[in-house]
Amino acid sequence: MASRGWNAPWLVTCVLLAGLLDCSKGPDRTADTTAAGASGPGPAPDCTNPEVHQGQATYYDFANGDGACMFGPSPNDLMIGAMNQTDFAAAAVCGACVRLIGPNATIDIRIVDLCPECPQGNIDLSPEAFAAIADLSLGVVPITWSYNECAVQGPIRYRFKEGSNQWWTAVQIRNARNAIATLEVRADDGSYVTVPRTDYNYFVQASGMGVGPYAFRVTDVYGNVLNDEAIAFVEAGEVAGVGQFPSCAGP
Repeated sequence: MASRGWNAPWLVTCVLLAGLLDCSKGPDRTADTTAAGASGPGPAPDCTNPEVHQGQATYYDFANGDGACMFGPSPNDLMIGAMNQTDFAAAAVCGACVRLIGPNATIDIRIVDLCPECPQGNIDLSPEAFAAIADLSLGVVPITWSYNECAVQGPIRYRFKEGSNQWWTAVQIRNARNAIATLEVRADDGSYVTVPRTDYNYFVQASGMGVGPYAFRVTDVYGNVLNDEAIAFVEAGEVAGVGQFPSCAGP
């Protein structure tokens, strides 16, 4: 049975992180991809030799693509899952794709939600994803899994949250090939300042980024960097960047 069905209510507490920044407006719209060390201690992980995790898969009936990652419903893409609290890492894995090996098949899923009560290593799947690896009647099956690049098309996209404005600005990265490590915005002096990330999967500048357009620098977990210029502000809307993170397999 589903680990997070209607008889097992769950709760996600959103904590707002604040930062201070006054953002400048980029004059041009260009993008480039470079490599750099990922943020945080230690080297960037190696996409060619991903860590293998072990756990169990369950499923939840109300999976629709929305959830703690706040991506919104994705009725045309229900190969999705909810990550356990530990591996969720305060939304750091939101949008990441996972290659999952179950009893009957190997599948790729996208992380869109949090399973607070799931032990480390476990993933709560949509019924569609679970049915691809085992009979739904089993309810719980052993799995191994590792992070894998997402099969996306086109550039990354910036979504501005409802209520965003020049004085309080929240930005989410969508359609990324790899999980996002950091988002930075260019300040008036030309330097880039890190925008704090919340556990509801938005990067929030509590003092606002100004009226825009904005120059953003986005780094994935493998240390690849995208630079976008002149990203216009669209409240509750998405704006396409120019570039996409490179494939681990190369061009």
